[in-house]
Order: sequence, then structure tokens, then C-alpha cells
Amino acid sequence: MDKKKHGIIKKILLILACIIVMLAIGGFVLLKNTFLKSFPKLKGEPEIGKWYEVAVDGTQSSDGSEWHGIFRKGTENKVVVYFFGGGVSITPETSEGGTKFYATRAAAQDFVAQGGIGSDWENNPFKDWSFIVIPYATGDFHAGTGVYNGNGKTVYHTGYINYASFLEQIKPYVGEPDTLLVTGFSAGGFATSLLADDVIDRFPSANNITVCVDSSLLLYEGWHETAVNLWQSPAEISDRLTTDNLVLDSLTALHNKRGDSVKILFDCSYRDDTLQQYQAYIRTGTMTKDKENDDLFQKDLAEMVKGLQENIPEIGIYIWNHAEDAETRNTQHTIISSNVFDKLEDDVSVADWIYAAVNGDVQSHGLALLQ
Repeated sequence: MDKKKHGIIKKILLILACIIVMLAIGGFVLLKNTFLKSFPKLKGEPEIGKWYEVAVDGTQSSDGSEWHGIFRKGTENKVVVYFFGGGVSITPETSEGGTKFYATRAAAQDFVAQGGIGSDWENNPFKDWSFIVIPYATGDFHAGTGVYNGNGKTVYHTGYINYASFLEQIKPYVGEPDTLLVTGFSAGGFATSLLADDVIDRFPSANNITVCVDSSLLLYEGWHETAVNLWQSPAEISDRLTTDNLVLDSLTALHNKRGDSVKILFDCSYRDDTLQQYQAYIRTGTMTKDKENDDLFQKDLAEMVKGLQENIPEIGIYIWNHAEDAETRNTQHTIISSNVFDKLEDDVSVADWIYAAVNGDVQSHGLALLQ
């Protein structure tokens, strides 16, 4: 090989090496800002506006590893209790299936808190509120107190213990808030419906209360049995579950108890790509997606919204079709942790819609998508 060709090859190899290094650095930076991101441990008084991990004694993820809460102290006398999502276990088989069905560890969730509704974006109406964030790692919609043992596997469905212990530990740092928003996405939305009443009891000073469920619809005849036997939820939670629609049951019970003192909101994409796959598993035992499942989900969602409006006449509904696939028409799953500021329907964002409700103006948008 002559010197000229050898020199060209060396230059090409050098350029390729530089590209690989740059990609590696870029990938590492991306990971550090997402899955590898961790907040400092809270020790002593929290600094205003700073995110913290909060160690909570007696808590654990489903696999027995550490669990922690996430907290940011705001400048306003207002607090968001924010439940994360990540799948669900409904039977012993799904409990044993672990990560095939639900998040099993609290690790690698911190970065989610800083997105969407928790962001420090200048125009975010919630940026100065205190945030109490409950990561999800127990497969029980944050509502369990039980331990499952089967086929040599131990699974801690102790989401309620984690949540309740964390709230009691962190409450002194938020004082006596006058305004409370309880919200969550996906499994955290189911948790919002199940636990909102419990959360409200823990903040008796709040006289302005809003509850917002994001992207949470699964129909299953066995919800009550799952809550009682698998998750071992407190009876005041499981006793509300009388139909195949856990969210409808829970929000209806909340309204019947609290009346107009609590503003209730529900949002969902009209052909949710993720929820329809879980629904297919409940129906057929296989997690698949196809047009039949999509159409059925849209129909089920329309019926659910009708039920919510009949049972809770003052409810606010927001149906959206963000990131709709041109071929399947499947739509994005969840909104409040990501595109909450996008004006998806009627030139109103989900953040606008929630904040309007907080201020007494409960609205509905996007209902035409269900027709």
C-alpha cells in the first residue's frame, strides 16, 4: 500500500474514531439526563425549587430493592401529589412475569419528574408549586399492602405502604397548603382515582382541590378480587370496586362523598396505543395491537366518558389524538409528563385545562373524537 492511500485510511479511521467518541459522549450525556439521572438525597431543610430523592424507612420496590419518594418545595402554598405509572399486575401470573407487565424498581424514574407538569418552564402555571412525587415499582396502582409468594418468587405489592409512609414523612415540609392537585398518568392515573380520597384526608387545610386522571382505562371483571387477594388493598379502597371499570367506580365514589368540594378531571387519547394492548391481554391473554383492539378501545372510552358525565355531571373531560399513527390511528399514551403544554384541542393545552379547573372553570374538550 502506498503512503498516500495509507494516509487516507488513517484519516478515515481517525474521523470514525472521533465520531464514535462523540456518539458515546452524547449517549452518556443523554443517559445522565434521563435513566441515569438521580437527585440528591434530602438531608435537613430542602432548598426551594430543588428536586430531591427522599429515603423512606419501611418501603421497597416489588423486587425488594430500595424505593424512594421525590420532592420539590415550591414558593406557593400549593401542592401537587403526583403518581407515576408503569404497568400493572392483575393475577399471580402477571406478578411472576415482573417487567413484562410492570415496573419492578424505583430506580431510573427521577428524570420523569422534571418533564411536563413538573418542568421549570417559565409559562408552566405549576412551576412554583410543591411537588410530592410517588415513583411506581409495585404493580398495584400504588394501592397494595401485600406480599405475593409463588413459584419461588416474592413480589412486594406494597405501593400503598410506600405512598402513605412517604406522604407522612414529607408533609412537614409543605406546611398547610390551601390548594391541592392530585394527579397521575397511566398506572398513576388509576392510583389517582383510587387514592385521591385518602390524599385529601391527609391535607385538611386544602380548600381548593382538583383531581386529574390521565390515560387510565382498563376493563376487567376481577378488579375487586385483585385488590383484595393479590394487592391486599385497604378495604376502603377495594370496597368501591363493584364493576369492571375501576376508575369509574372510584371517581364516582369520590364525587358521591365529596360533592362539589372536589373538581374532577379525566383525560385520555382516543385510541391509546398502550392501553389497548393491555386490554387485549385482559381479553385474550396476549398483549397485541390491531385495528379491532383500537376500535374497541375507542368504543369503550366513549362509554366510559358517558358514564363519568352521568355520574359526575360537573366533570371535565379532555380527549386528544396527539401523535396519531397515519396507518393504525393509534395515539400516544399519557400526556401530563410530556406534551402537557401542547394545544391539542380547541387551542387549549392539558395544562391550561387543569389550571382553569383549579381556578374554578371546569371545561371539556375533544369530545367529538369519540363520535
